[in-house]
Amino acid sequence: MNTASSTNMRIKLPAAAVFLEIVIVVLFGVFVRYTPEETSRVADQHLYPFFQDVHVMIFIGFGFLMTFLKKYGFSSVGINMLIAALGLQWGALMQGFWHMRANTIHLGIKSIINADFSTATVLISFGAVLGKTSPLQMLIMTIFEITIFSCNEHLVVDVFGAADTGASMTIHAFGAYFGLAASRLLYRPGLKDGHENEGSSYYSDIFAMIGTLFLWLFWPSFNSAIAAPGTQQTAIINTYFALAACTLTAFALSSLLEKRGKLDMVHIQNATLAGGVAVGSCADLEIQPYGAMLIGSTAGIISVLGFKYLTPIVASFLRIQDTCGVHNLHGLPGILGGIASIIAAAVQVNTQISAGMQAAALGCSIGIALVGGAFTGLILSLPFLGQPSDQNCYDDSVYWEIPVEEEAQRNSPDRKEDHNKFSLDA
Repeated sequence: MNTASSTNMRIKLPAAAVFLEIVIVVLFGVFVRYTPEETSRVADQHLYPFFQDVHVMIFIGFGFLMTFLKKYGFSSVGINMLIAALGLQWGALMQGFWHMRANTIHLGIKSIINADFSTATVLISFGAVLGKTSPLQMLIMTIFEITIFSCNEHLVVDVFGAADTGASMTIHAFGAYFGLAASRLLYRPGLKDGHENEGSSYYSDIFAMIGTLFLWLFWPSFNSAIAAPGTQQTAIINTYFALAACTLTAFALSSLLEKRGKLDMVHIQNATLAGGVAVGSCADLEIQPYGAMLIGSTAGIISVLGFKYLTPIVASFLRIQDTCGVHNLHGLPGILGGIASIIAAAVQVNTQISAGMQAAALGCSIGIALVGGAFTGLILSLPFLGQPSDQNCYDDSVYWEIPVEEEAQRNSPDRKEDHNKFSLDA
């Protein structure tokens, strides 16, 4: 990035961040108060361990999962933190406006869990545009996406009355297709043949695997945090076994599809989590552990096949550059989760959940995400938001101070290239 561009970002990013925080503080001052102690003590206190688990997923799980890019680790973790810090504040407001009483938003532990959930939506979308956007663009995307997400969530949960405890539809499918639509509007012809930095190294893949393991371990809390107290155990058990079954099928299919039976770390980092995504919508329903395993196993297969075969098609024919493969981890398993909830609602007689409303919820989540993502992508394409050039994509040094020894190694003419790098489109 040249000096002029750096100077512009030096002014624009701080100005935008401070302005947004001032607006949020003012809105909190006008509308937000604590939930009365006598109410929160009874209703919310048991949720604090769930909140801790979800919080770890947001900041460590998602952050480290995206560190696979060999020269983009600072941005993956750092911008993830920036998005999350803004998103959890804005999410508390946007979700709170739908449940105001006497012009007041009351915050408790459940409120901040839901705020983290809204932030997860943006972090999923972030994966689709990772390496190709500026921090300022991501601040703008966070504001737009959480606002639209809150409207869709209200429609699905409060109007349709759909079951989506683990948010397969409202978070995962929504976040994936929002990000894909935005990525389509931000399409870069100069990157269609790949980029020298769009790959991993041995150590960046290890760091990304840390994110995978944190997400894998805490996913039962994600899917059960806001379930009714009587169904939380069911949600935990279903998610637990869906993840386990998904992992087996992901490993099996990865070995089957790769040359000489070797495992692909892209599959292991991502597809092993697809079971947690897919079982989310019916996690708290009595689908029985074998049902959860079937959903998880199917999700693992779909995710690996998506990474292996669908990603190149999406990139070539739809011109969508999905850096992290969010379509395969969140989009397709999210759709599977919605379909599973439709089937569960149709076959279970002891439930008040409507299969028709489940189908409407899935359709609306995807439709609103595509329209909202396209609109947001159009806004993000405005040139003054500091989008990096094609040459500077996937490189921390554009927006971060890099340690001297690392910078020297990067600029060395005889630097050895990583011969084991892979293309995410492969």
